[in-house]
Amino acid sequence: MEPILEEDGGGRWERARRSRSARPWLRVLLVLMGVLVLVGAAVVLVAGRVVAFEAIRRRTTHKFPEVQWVDRVELARWREDPGRPQPPVLDARTTQEYEVSHLRDAVRMDARRPSLRPLASLPKDTPIVVYSSVGYRSARLAHWLAGQGYTNVRNLSGGIFQWANEDRPVFRDGRPTLDVHPYDRRWGLLLEARYRASVPYMETPFAAP
Repeated sequence: MEPILEEDGGGRWERARRSRSARPWLRVLLVLMGVLVLVGAAVVLVAGRVVAFEAIRRRTTHKFPEVQWVDRVELARWREDPGRPQPPVLDARTTQEYEVSHLRDAVRMDARRPSLRPLASLPKDTPIVVYSSVGYRSARLAHWLAGQGYTNVRNLSGGIFQWANEDRPVFRDGRPTLDVHPYDRRWGLLLEARYRASVPYMETPFAAP
């Protein structure tokens, strides 16, 4: 019986040795699988944001079909061109959101209770750019301004969320900042985590920001 026991014990030892030698490869495989899962999740999240912003724009266009739009690239080039007259930029969000950050030199105009005071000295055909978090409130403001006779108002596609997601500058108290008000928990998912300011969420009657 002794040889059998020795042989059996030796077999167990050999299997254990092979198992230990295979473990480093198993760890590498698990790490690679984890990386692939994370990369896949990131791709899905980014793609999901792109789809969501496009859906928001289509929905907003359906609600306000007469509103003109300007994309982020066009506005950035426009604002960097010293030979081109610069448009007044209106922020259609609330005071709380504006104080966290806004586009450079933007003037706040509440979409719920708009006032023409910031535009009083401007001709009605002056190019004007409006924006909000994702473009709905600013479309509402652009619609209202058109009703007041302003003929060249453009809504920023994607709002400040997509503007920031593309690493374009936002400002607080005249200085660049990374913080952007996320509006609320649900809509804030459209804003990359590194830009979401840790501030109280908004409560407004608007269906979209």
